[in-house]
Order: sequence, then C-alpha cells, then structure tokens
Amino acid sequence: MDSTGTESSTGTGAEKDKATACLTKATPAAPPAAAPDIQSHDTFVIKKKLSLTAGEYVVSVARPDGSEGEPVAYAREKRLSLRGQVTVYTDASRKSVLAAFKGRDHEVGYMYDVRDASGQPFGSFYEDAGASFLRRTWQVRQPGTMKLTGRERSRVVAFVRFVWEFVPYLEYVPFIWPYRFKYTESGKPLMTVTKKLGLHTRYVLEILAPDIDRRLAIAHTLALDTLEVD
Repeated sequence: MDSTGTESSTGTGAEKDKATACLTKATPAAPPAAAPDIQSHDTFVIKKKLSLTAGEYVVSVARPDGSEGEPVAYAREKRLSLRGQVTVYTDASRKSVLAAFKGRDHEVGYMYDVRDASGQPFGSFYEDAGASFLRRTWQVRQPGTMKLTGRERSRVVAFVRFVWEFVPYLEYVPFIWPYRFKYTESGKPLMTVTKKLGLHTRYVLEILAPDIDRRLAIAHTLALDTLEVD
C-alpha cells in the first residue's frame, strides 16, 4: 500500500506483462497440416483446370455418387516438354511434392519414371507400341509388387482413335471421346481409368488392389491426358 492506504498497481502490471510474455513463449506453434492419406482411398476424380499457361489438374477423393469430394493433390504439367513432365503436389500452394514423372529414352520408346519428393523412383510406366497399334496399351510397373497391363476396353473407340490420329491436323488435337482403360495382372482386374464425357476433361480412377501405390496410379492417369497427343 502507499501512504494513502491504496494498494499500488505498478508492480502488479509489470508482473502480469512478464507472465504473459512467458506464456506466449511457452505456447507451441500450431503444427503444419498433414498431407492427406491418399493410400486409404480407392476412387479418385481427376479434373483438368482451364489454364492458358500450363496444364493444371485437381485430384479429389470420389464421393459415393461419383462427384468430387475432398481435394488430395494438385498437378502441373511443364509446357513444351517433348517427353512429358508432370509434378504432383500435396496442396494448391505447390510447396510440397507428392510425386513427379518425366520421360527418358528407353528400348521400348519412352519410359516414364515416377519419383517421390526426394527424387527416388518407386514406379514406372510406358506405352506398349506393338500392342497399341489397334488398342492403346500401357505397362505399369511397381517394383516388388505388381506389373499391370492397361488396355482400352472398347475396340470401337480404339479404332476411332486410331483413325483420328491419321487425319491431317487432328493428330495435334486431344481425343475428345470418352474411353476406359482396364488394368490387369495375370488376367485379374486391379484398376480402371475412365475418361468422362463433358465440358471439362475429367477422369475417374478406381483402384481394386490395396497394394497399388496411389501416387503411381494418379501419375499414370495424368499421363493418359498429358501424353495423349504425343
């Protein structure tokens, strides 16, 4: 108390400020948001965004009705890349890489290695040129796990695509008709990719085997679009 009998608040205010400062320092910062667990999902919707500067895609978990649910990845195609180069990110800010692929010369033509954020390969895919003469066929490899063969299901659509590529100037235009690829191993269906008909380029990726790396499956689905006119 002071001489008038009133309690002084000077010391108390200083102690409060000090306590507040200590409390602020002791409070930990909020941890960064964790990347979505894409391996726990089986069906994805991959939609191409309209962009004049680059090929951009949003990967979402599919809802039971087939519509787009929670976005789990974002992809960007490098323009003017003759061998195809796409990077998949965990969020829209494109600060964290989920996977990436780029073509390289190989005895089968172009081999596309899929790598993680540290640059380590965990899968690959290439188009089977011989088998693709009438029905477009891809080989998808996941080392130590499985070897998938993906082939267009409809012979009619495959034939229209074949003719499309030989019409002057149309070979530089993406094939707009919807189609479906079925991926098997030893005859057992393990994955499908369906291109939907609509105003926007849209794919539905359905994975039937829990061991398939979702990053590899998503990267390959993106390649079906980005490499379509190669």
